[in-house]
Amino acid sequence: MTSGPVEHPPGTEDPYPLTFSVDHPDRALNRLSTAFRLILIIPIAVLLSTLEGGSFALNAGNESANYAVGGIGVLVLPVLLMLLFRRKYPRWWYDWNLQLTRFSNRVSVYLALMDDRYPSTDEEQSVHLDVPYPDAGRELSRGLPLVKWLLAIPHYIVLFFLGIGAIVATILAWFAILFTGRYPRSLFTYVEGVLRWSNRVAAYAFLLVTDRYPPFQLRP
Repeated sequence: MTSGPVEHPPGTEDPYPLTFSVDHPDRALNRLSTAFRLILIIPIAVLLSTLEGGSFALNAGNESANYAVGGIGVLVLPVLLMLLFRRKYPRWWYDWNLQLTRFSNRVSVYLALMDDRYPSTDEEQSVHLDVPYPDAGRELSRGLPLVKWLLAIPHYIVLFFLGIGAIVATILAWFAILFTGRYPRSLFTYVEGVLRWSNRVAAYAFLLVTDRYPPFQLRP
C-alpha cells in the first residue's frame, strides 16, 4: 500500500530548505572598525568579487542579484544544463556553491555591521547558512530551472524595496554603534530577515537546490 503525501497541521509546515541566521552580538562592538567599515572591507570584497565575477561590488551583498549579474564563481549554467540533460546535481558543484554562498554572506554581514570580526574565508563565525544536498532525480524538475529566474521576478521587486530599508537600517545602526557600542535588536532582526529572504530566492532561482517557491516573509 502506497502512502500519500504527509499532511501538516496549519502553522507546522516543513521549514524552507535553506536556513539562515546570524548571531546577535550581545557585547559591545568595535566602534573604530565600525566607523571605517567601508574602507576595511575593501580587501575581502575584492577577493570575493574575483570569485563572483565582480557581482558583489556591484550589488552590495544582495545574493540573488550577485548570481544574476556574476555567474562566474557560482556555477549556475553548468548546473542548469546537468539538470536539464542528465537530471544530476554533482556533489562537488553543490559543495562549491554552498561554501561560496556562505563566504559571501559573511562578507555581507560584516558590511552590514552585524559582526565586527573580519570575514573568514572558511570558518562559520556568526553566520549560519545551510541547505540540504538535493536528490536531483526525485526532488528537482528537469525543465523548471529554465524559468525559475522568471518566476522569481515578484521577489526581485519586493527585495529592491526591502534592500533600501536594509540600507537605511544599517546607517541607523552605524550611528547607534558609534554612540552606544550596540546594534539595536529590531534593526538587526530586520536586516537579518532581508538577507534570509534574498538567500532563499538565490537558492531557488540560481543555486537551483530546491523547486520549492520561496515564501514572502522575513522570519525563519
